[in-house]
Amino acid sequence: MSTALAPALFDQVEEGLKDVMDPELGVNIVDLGLIYDLSWDPESDALIISMTLTSAGCPLTDIIEEQIAQSLDGIVDAFRINWVWMPPWGAEKITDDGRDMMRALGFSI
Repeated sequence: MSTALAPALFDQVEEGLKDVMDPELGVNIVDLGLIYDLSWDPESDALIISMTLTSAGCPLTDIIEEQIAQSLDGIVDAFRINWVWMPPWGAEKITDDGRDMMRALGFSI
């Protein structure tokens, strides 16, 4: 059973994940709303990242996983991604900052 992250660790992880860019949209996975939950699994002593993708058939999961590993280096020793497909991702999950980034890239959102 996983537990909530301490607030300081949560902030560090979230900031680290903001360095992970969606390869197709060029906006970080946090501001795109792809991160559904961050928790800690005491049994495996690892961060659990519950997240989704903009589409279930995204062929770029390996790239995203590599970027996550790089962004969390020095923050946590181990992590696991829990891919979540329900509820599906939608544009309503994008943060205000994410919307600004997308507009700057030429998306009308």
